[in-house]
Amino acid sequence: MNNSKSFKMRWSLQGTTALVTGGCGGIGRGIVEELAAFGATVHFCDKNEAELNQRLEQWDELNLPITGSLCDVSSRDDRQKLMERVSSLFCGKLNILVNNVGTGFFKPTEDYTAEEFSFIMSTNFESAFHLSQLAYPLLKESGSGSILFISSIAGLVGAKQVSLYAASKGTKLVS
Repeated sequence: MNNSKSFKMRWSLQGTTALVTGGCGGIGRGIVEELAAFGATVHFCDKNEAELNQRLEQWDELNLPITGSLCDVSSRDDRQKLMERVSSLFCGKLNILVNNVGTGFFKPTEDYTAEEFSFIMSTNFESAFHLSQLAYPLLKESGSGSILFISSIAGLVGAKQVSLYAASKGTKLVS
């Protein structure tokens, strides 16, 4: 038997639903594509409308079961609207939440403004916590829910000029 075929059959996500934050590029894009390749129906969000529409077109051409929403996860209202949309799309159930989104500024710690601090923490840390809270009823309703937090090596080892990013992405939330 072909190993790749048995691997995909063994790890099928057929019939599951997933939400990925920051799904247009980088790690988020890869996660969206892999989840869909394994059979999950995926919804992703991103704050860049042009990139979001471009990705949706690409994935639609490939007939992948992927939908997307414009969402700035630093906004509490946007997060609530996102989860309402996900609940509607997935009939009140969600199997997988991937808290992937992350942002940062490259500058010395002493040069960060209070606004930059708030933006980084609300985008990288608060959004993951709040979306996990909002997703909990949907994950519970699915009978099988998982939450993933995409962190960064910057949170484990010292990295110049990314102290706030490291603090916001190097945390472990376990429940």
